[in-house]
Amino acid sequence: MSTALFFMRLRGILRKEFLQILRDPSSIALALVMPMVLLFIFGYGVTLDAEYIPVAVVAEDNGNGSSQLLQRFELSQNFVVTRVATMAEAEQLLNVRRVDGIIHLRENFSAKVAGGAGGQVQVIVNGVDANRARLIQGYVRTVAGKWFDVRTGEGLAMVGVPVSIAQRVWFNEEVESRNFMVPGLITLIMTLIGILLTALVVAREWERGTMEAMLVTPLRRIDILLGKIIPYYLLGMVGMGLSVAVAVLIFGVPFRGSFGALFVLSSLFMLASLGFGLLLSAAIRIQFVAAQISIVAGFLPAFFLSGLIFDLESTPAVIRIVSHIVPARYFVSISHTLFMAGDVWEVLLPDGLMLGFMAIFFITLAYRKITKRLEG
Repeated sequence: MSTALFFMRLRGILRKEFLQILRDPSSIALALVMPMVLLFIFGYGVTLDAEYIPVAVVAEDNGNGSSQLLQRFELSQNFVVTRVATMAEAEQLLNVRRVDGIIHLRENFSAKVAGGAGGQVQVIVNGVDANRARLIQGYVRTVAGKWFDVRTGEGLAMVGVPVSIAQRVWFNEEVESRNFMVPGLITLIMTLIGILLTALVVAREWERGTMEAMLVTPLRRIDILLGKIIPYYLLGMVGMGLSVAVAVLIFGVPFRGSFGALFVLSSLFMLASLGFGLLLSAAIRIQFVAAQISIVAGFLPAFFLSGLIFDLESTPAVIRIVSHIVPARYFVSISHTLFMAGDVWEVLLPDGLMLGFMAIFFITLAYRKITKRLEG
């Protein structure tokens, strides 16, 4: 009889929660529309690659070697080449931010290359944006390296090291930043749904007085906890599924793992986020305050300390230590592994265990907090 009553109570509160979701356009927008907006903004508008970089070229040599090298720069989609006559003119363009770099070939460049002495290419880069400067340097080396390989293949005299390096990129063969950004963005989407939406919905009930009405019903604390978790878990998983479909079908991001592993591990992350959101909502009754705290304590750490935007290995030790208490850190690692590499359980299992522990921890604290509220 107690089991039948339990399911009767649970069915009642679940029906109430689903009706509230359907009657609240903001919940649907946050769970289903916002993920699509974020995916398209990040997928199409945000990239870690640099293309069509404006550079000034000063070629004091008109020989065959310099002409071939300059043609490669002009044909590369990474550069937009502006030829100028003097270094003074090129430096003026760099000073006014008309170009981001200068490529300088001296007057004896072709002669040195033909004689096997090795020609030097001077590269001057605007270092205000350090990351962009490093990209430009890398692209220049790539173009020059391909030119070197072509001349060597033609049997022309070149000065080079006796070891030939053949490189291969694993897991992201196209070296597309979109393949890195979009899977990680799913973490931010699930964080928004799991933390922000839950905190807002429960706080709204406190403001409207419906929570007090629930407290005088026969509902027990476990009923309220499950009634808050299950609907938003399902809503979050639907948002995750739509995000994965858009990533694979529209953006062409490869998915090399199993959907079973994705479902289980994303469920653990969703439960951890829901538990954290419920923990906040159990103590806060004002929607505005709940939204601010959920953003500061939930979304911003997921954005900055998950490894999606910044390389955590390059951050100070204190930041790396703090990042270990952010659930998003582990799911970013999981999503990148599943999409790019596949079911690598040496990576997935430790991250999944941490998410499972966090889910139990936060849900337990939320349960105790709700218990305290029910007991007055």
